[in-house]
Amino acid sequence: MLRAAERQNGSMVCVGLDPEPARFPGALRGDASRIFDFCAAIVEATADLVIAFKPQIAYFAAHRAEDQLERLMAHMRQVAPGVPVILDAKRGDIGSTAAQYAVEAFERYGADAVTLSPFMGFDSVEPYLKYHGKGAFLLCRTSNPGGDDLQSQRLSSVPGEPLLYEHIAGLANNTWNLNGQLGLVVGATYPAEIERVRAIAPTLPLLIPGVGAQGGDAAATVKAGWRGDAQGTVAPIIVNSSRAILYASAGEDFAQAARREALKTRELLQAARA
Repeated sequence: MLRAAERQNGSMVCVGLDPEPARFPGALRGDASRIFDFCAAIVEATADLVIAFKPQIAYFAAHRAEDQLERLMAHMRQVAPGVPVILDAKRGDIGSTAAQYAVEAFERYGADAVTLSPFMGFDSVEPYLKYHGKGAFLLCRTSNPGGDDLQSQRLSSVPGEPLLYEHIAGLANNTWNLNGQLGLVVGATYPAEIERVRAIAPTLPLLIPGVGAQGGDAAATVKAGWRGDAQGTVAPIIVNSSRAILYASAGEDFAQAARREALKTRELLQAARA
């Protein structure tokens, strides 16, 4: 699905849907009942420019807007049927609870993939892999400064032992990736680490947040993570931008401004690939 969407839309851009009613434009501002309307307008304006959409569930749940998220998921399937939808939930729990979270992501919301925390090990990931054709992106080297607290620590003091994020990348590329359903989350704020993850997991899809408002370098991100040849993409990347696109304008032209920002980001990423 990712490769098909990349070819169809000529894009590596993922629009993150993180609706904050206090930042909505004009008559929508402060009205949580209009979350669907705001997000649907963004989706419609950018559907032909993206490789994926990534709704962040907390931004809906915080406003008791899960029903609006359900409507939005159905709307995205209708408006952009070839574009994968990644539910950004970062779930991580024991197997029996993980099975319920998998029902939430894939049956209730109909997501194509979900983000997960791998901290509790493979049995917390396995329930999601029972859904044929669905994917899971494991947190590996995240874009927040606190990621250093754990992710960049060595597993032991023995020379040559991998850092924790390198170990996660190796598991996702090998023993955990039973049916080719796993990808990794690696922040754009750490291009050297993206390159290291790509060396460990040469073909896995990488979901890369941090471009835009978080300051990640789009060109460096592509050079570090995307791999392809004359036949097309070998190792896809999904470069997420949320606030920079969603709130490109505070006026009534917010959807058109979001389209312009998404188009600019797409062109920047494509130029880096070339």
